[in-house]
Amino acid sequence: MADYFADDPRTNRERMLAGDLYISDDPDNERESKRAVKLQSQYTAAYAEDPDGARPILADLLGSLGEDAHIKPPLYVDYGTFVTVGARTFINYNLTALDVAPIIIGEDCQIGPNVQLLTPTHPVEPRPRRDRLEAAKPITIGDNVWLGGGAIVLPGVTIGDNSVIGAGAVVTRDVPANSIAVGNPARVVREI
Repeated sequence: MADYFADDPRTNRERMLAGDLYISDDPDNERESKRAVKLQSQYTAAYAEDPDGARPILADLLGSLGEDAHIKPPLYVDYGTFVTVGARTFINYNLTALDVAPIIIGEDCQIGPNVQLLTPTHPVEPRPRRDRLEAAKPITIGDNVWLGGGAIVLPGVTIGDNSVIGAGAVVTRDVPANSIAVGNPARVVREI
């Protein structure tokens, strides 16, 4: 078995934050993940009673929550602390944001239900199962972007301002500003 970290004194969490290969079962990551699960559950329960009153829990969960941003639960994140949501952004039910790298969602965005924003990557070469190696690449969504229901955005993708991603699209590469992209894999079909 290859020792990927023989000359690397960093913790797995430090490797993760740097976007390098890491082993996902790091104790610090596990502690932060449990915190996120707890806050996600609290947010969902509080939202059912008082959506405005639940906002402080959401703000505690996320790295940054812009003014008048609104997220309908359930919300699923790895840590939450690496998710930034811009002002006046609306996110519908069931967002999955795997934030082992930063996920930046701009201002005035509209995100449909069941959208997935996925930053983790895995090596594709054969390796022993016990290694559980991952790496991460950030996702950036510009201002005034619309993501249709069920869209999936893969690691390292940037979606430019004023773009529309069709429902069910799988975004595997960057989408320029002022574009409409649809399909699997998503491709730009026209400019706006």
